[in-house]
Amino acid sequence: MNAGVEPLVARGLLKRYGALVAVDHVDLTVASGDVFGYLGPNGAGKTTSLRMLLGLIRPTAGSIEIFGRDPLRVGVHALDGVAGFVEAPKFYPYLSGRRNLHLLADYDEPRTRGKVEEVLELVELSDRGDDRVGGYSHGMRQRLGIAASLLRSPRLLLLDEPTTGLDPAGMRDMRELVRRLAAEGITVLLSSHLLTEVEELCNRVAIIRKGRIVYEGSLAELKRASGHTWRLRTTDPQRAWTIALNHGVRELARSDGELAFAADDDTVAALTVALGQARIGITRLVSQSATLEELFLELTEPGERAEAA
Repeated sequence: MNAGVEPLVARGLLKRYGALVAVDHVDLTVASGDVFGYLGPNGAGKTTSLRMLLGLIRPTAGSIEIFGRDPLRVGVHALDGVAGFVEAPKFYPYLSGRRNLHLLADYDEPRTRGKVEEVLELVELSDRGDDRVGGYSHGMRQRLGIAASLLRSPRLLLLDEPTTGLDPAGMRDMRELVRRLAAEGITVLLSSHLLTEVEELCNRVAIIRKGRIVYEGSLAELKRASGHTWRLRTTDPQRAWTIALNHGVRELARSDGELAFAADDDTVAALTVALGQARIGITRLVSQSATLEELFLELTEPGERAEAA
């Protein structure tokens, strides 16, 4: 594999089913070392995009490069160094987890078979490896899916909704597993509708709406660009409201006896000085950053939110 080549680059990715455009000229860049979150409402085109990226379906138009290789030209060899699953991983339920992994390893290079015990231990299934998969919990099957993906020592791991259906303990374990894999240098592309999970794990995100990317880039930059909101409690809310209006704050509103507004740091500093000069006491002033969930809804439901407002 070429050093310095991005793990995944998609440009102008289009998938059309008759008159329906499922994915509409999507551009994606997953850089080395990313834990990259791919987000979107149901039906937005996430799973279709992932299927194209893994070569499971052909795009109508556009290009894909995986570590610099075009799967449309070189075929399955483009997926060397890539593993993962789209939707739930599938196994033979009447065989043990260990036996399922050995069968998968038999289809691959001989060295892969020697990794079965290593990957079972990594996903903490060594003690249940001889149990039939049909008796596994949903979380155990998800972890076995990751174990199967790790057999080939991937440099890029694609995970589609890996925590769906897990209980809180299972979600915690899966998050810890993703962190460990990222710490070992594996680039992760994570599709999830659990935004708190993405906020905890990912450094970069792409958000898709109706087949189109509405944001791609740093998660920190997305939150920073949204600015801060503030909550202010004073000894004279009515006069504080008037002073705030005169000092250029945005989206001013009353909430639970406090003033809520958006403003940059300089505006807030000027406002506090003005309140002091007016002898209005400040009993509480708190900065709040937008959550990923709030930003996601703003980007994916702009019409609905504007109408509600």
